[in-house]
Amino acid sequence: MRTRPIAITELQRSPEEEQRSRMRRYALTMGIRMACVIACLFVTGWWLVIPAVGAIVLPYIAVVFANATDRRRTQSVDRPGGLVVRHPE
Repeated sequence: MRTRPIAITELQRSPEEEQRSRMRRYALTMGIRMACVIACLFVTGWWLVIPAVGAIVLPYIAVVFANATDRRRTQSVDRPGGLVVRHPE
């Protein structure tokens, strides 16, 4: 049992909020990838390597970021049912 009260800031994010933030990260990464693909059409010479590598590598990075969950706050939160002491009868 905890010795101090639970603050609301210690609670984990809701699944909807976590999914929304992961979707934003995925969309941002894929937007950067699209910029790299478009840049490949206009860049010449050795500079073409930079957007080409970005266009090839960013999909993998986007998927890894989208599947990563927030594990910074993995503290167990006492639920009201877990605080009740039950005596065997």
